[in-house]
Amino acid sequence: MSAQTDTQGSVTTVYKVSGMSCGHCEGSVSGEISELPGVSSVKAVASTGEVTVTSTAPLDAEAVRAAVDEAGFELVGQA
Repeated sequence: MSAQTDTQGSVTTVYKVSGMSCGHCEGSVSGEISELPGVSSVKAVASTGEVTVTSTAPLDAEAVRAAVDEAGFELVGQA
């Protein structure tokens, strides 16, 4: 499990999400996670099941899990 901090002080974390199969799925997951406080960008890729999140500080894992659940998918963990 890893998160990387870049020089601007933002944190990039890659999560594994199961169940995404199309662009609509990617949009649902991205939309829910982007509403979390501190999130500046989200990129979900259905083909790999990876969701890359950039935020101002490390995110609470349970908050990310709840956002993914709300979108109708399952957070497997961090890549």
